[in-house]
Amino acid sequence: MEIYTDLKDIKAPFPHAHVTIGNFDGVHLGHKVLFDTVVERARVHKGTSVAVTFSPHPLKVLSPNGIRLISTTNQKIELIEKSGIDVLVIIPFSREVAAVTAMDFLDHVLIDTIGMQYLVVGYDYALGKGRQGNITFLKEQGEKKGFPVQVVEAQYVGGEIVSSSKIRELVAAGRMRDVHKLLGRFYQIRGLVQPGHQRGRKLGFPTANLCISEEDLCPKTGVYVTQVLYGGKQYGGISNIGYNPTFGQNKLIAETHIFHFNADIYGRPLKINLLRHLRAEIAFDGPDSLIRQISKDIAVAHKVLAKAREKKLIAHHS
Repeated sequence: MEIYTDLKDIKAPFPHAHVTIGNFDGVHLGHKVLFDTVVERARVHKGTSVAVTFSPHPLKVLSPNGIRLISTTNQKIELIEKSGIDVLVIIPFSREVAAVTAMDFLDHVLIDTIGMQYLVVGYDYALGKGRQGNITFLKEQGEKKGFPVQVVEAQYVGGEIVSSSKIRELVAAGRMRDVHKLLGRFYQIRGLVQPGHQRGRKLGFPTANLCISEEDLCPKTGVYVTQVLYGGKQYGGISNIGYNPTFGQNKLIAETHIFHFNADIYGRPLKINLLRHLRAEIAFDGPDSLIRQISKDIAVAHKVLAKAREKKLIAHHS
C-alpha cells in the first residue's frame, strides 16, 4: 500500500481511482465493508483503490475535548493496509482544511489531485465546511461530473448498529465481547513498557506496565483477561487498568502479568488485546489478600483463554 501524508506528493492522478473517504476511527466492520467494496470495484475495472482520511481526527481539532479515539493513526494504517487498499491518502487536518467548502474539496482534492472516477461512502458521510457535502450533494455532483456514487448502508450486528461512537461507549463500559463483535477483532492498547515499582515481582506476579493517556479512549478500570503480542508471539495474561488503589497510586496504568513469560522488555513495544473485563479495581487490606485474588483471576483467565482458542479467536500457541 502506498501512503501519502501530503497532497503535494501526489504528482499525478491515480489511474481509474475508486475512492472511499472517512475518518475510519477504529476501522470497524462497517468501514471494512467500504474498503471491500472499493477494492472489489477497482479490481473489476482494473483501477486503483484509494482510501482518503484525516490526521488528526477532525473533532480533535474542532472540539479537542469532545472525542477519544478508538485507534491511533498507526493502528489505522495497519488495519487499512490489511484490507487490500492500494493507496492511502492521509490529509493533515487543520482549521484551514475545515474551512474548505465541499465543492472545492471535491473538485481540487478528490477529482483534480486524486483522479476520482468512482466514490464509495457510508450512509451518513458528509464532507466540507459545515458538512455541506452530504449524500444528496455528492450524488448530484456525481451525475454532473461523471463519477458514480455508491452509498453503503448502515451495518448491524445482533441488532446493534456498527459505529465508532457505539464502540467508544462499549469500550468505556468494559463490554469487550460486544466491542469484539462490532470491531471484528479485539480492542487493543499499545505502548512502550515503562519501569514500575517492582511490586508485582515482589508478590510473585511480575508485570509489564504501560502508561495510558486519559486523553485517549480508556477502557473501564479493572482487571481484564488479555492476549499479549510481543516479538511476533502471542501470550495469555491478565491486566489491571487503573490507579492501583491498594498502593495509593493516582496515575492511570495498565499493569499486565504475562503468562509463561520471563524477559526484560523495558522500553520495548507491547500490544495488549482486551478479551474480557473480569472485575472492578478493589483496594485490598494487604498483600496476602491481593495475592489470593490475583491467583483466582489467573485461574479464570486461563479458562477464558482456553474458550477463545476453541472458538479460534486466538491462536493455540498463545
